[in-house]
Amino acid sequence: MNISIDESSGFCWGVVKTIDKIEEVLKESNNEEISVLGEIIHNPREIERLEKKGLRTITHKDMPDLVGKSGKVIIRAHGEPPQTYKTAEELGLEVIDATCPLVKTLQNRIRKAFLDGYQVIIFGKKNHAEIIGIRGVCNDECIVISGLDDALELVDFTKKSMFFSQTTMDWHKFKEIQLALEEKFNGLLQEDNKFITKNTVCKYVYDREGALQDFAKSNDVVLFVAGKSSSNGKILFSVCQKENSNTFFIEGTDDINYDWLKDAENVGITGATSTPQWYLQFVKEEIEKHNVN
Repeated sequence: MNISIDESSGFCWGVVKTIDKIEEVLKESNNEEISVLGEIIHNPREIERLEKKGLRTITHKDMPDLVGKSGKVIIRAHGEPPQTYKTAEELGLEVIDATCPLVKTLQNRIRKAFLDGYQVIIFGKKNHAEIIGIRGVCNDECIVISGLDDALELVDFTKKSMFFSQTTMDWHKFKEIQLALEEKFNGLLQEDNKFITKNTVCKYVYDREGALQDFAKSNDVVLFVAGKSSSNGKILFSVCQKENSNTFFIEGTDDINYDWLKDAENVGITGATSTPQWYLQFVKEEIEKHNVN
C-alpha cells in the first residue's frame, strides 16, 4: 500500500499567523497560564498540543476569574465582537489579539458598509463564532442568510445593500446566491441606490479545490482529517467526495475503519485549513503500523 499526504493541505495563512502568535505568547509566558476565549481553531488535536504548552480554553463567563491572576486573554482566530474587548478593558485584562487577518479585514469592511448606510447581507452561519464577531461590529443590524430562501424572506430589495460572506463558506454557493440577488435587486432598486457584492470567502479555501480534486482522483481511498465543527473542513471534504466516493471523514485515528483500506493500493491523507501537517503525518504513521501488524 502506498500512503501519501496531500502537499496542498495544512494550515492556511491566517491560521499560521494565529498559531505563530500563540506560540510566541506561550514562549514568553514563563510557564504562566495563558487563556483563550473559545477554541483557538476548530481542531482538537492542535488544541491538545497547545494546552500541553500552557494554553487554557475558557468561555466569556470565565473572564472575571482571570482578574488578579495572569490577566491575559487571547482573542482566537475567529475574532470577537467589540463588547468582548470592552469587557476585558473594564476587568483590567490584557488582550492579545490573534484574530485571523482576513476576518479582521472583513469586520472592518462590514463596519464601514454599515456606517455608510448599506443594508448588510452576510452569507454565513448565524451562531458561528466568526459571525458573532461580525454581528457585533454593526450592532447586530445585519441580515445573516444560509441560502437564497432566507434572503427572499428577510432582505428589503428596495434598499442599497452590500453582500458579504463568512470567510469559510462555500464559494460556489456564494456566487449562486449573488447572481440571484443581483437579478432581484436590479428590478427593484431606484437609480440612486445600488447592490454591491464583496467576495470575502477565504481565497486559500477555494484555491485549494483544483489540487484537492486531482489528489482525490489519484487515490483509491482518501482520508479527510478535520475537526467535526470545521466549516471549511465540511466544504473541502465535499469537494473530495464528489471526485472520489471512497473519501472518509475522520477527526482522529480512532475513527479509521481499516476495512476501508483493505483493497486499496493508493491511500491519500488530506485535511482542512485548520488541520496541522504534523497530525496528517501521525495518521500516516498509524496506518503504516497497522499494516505491519
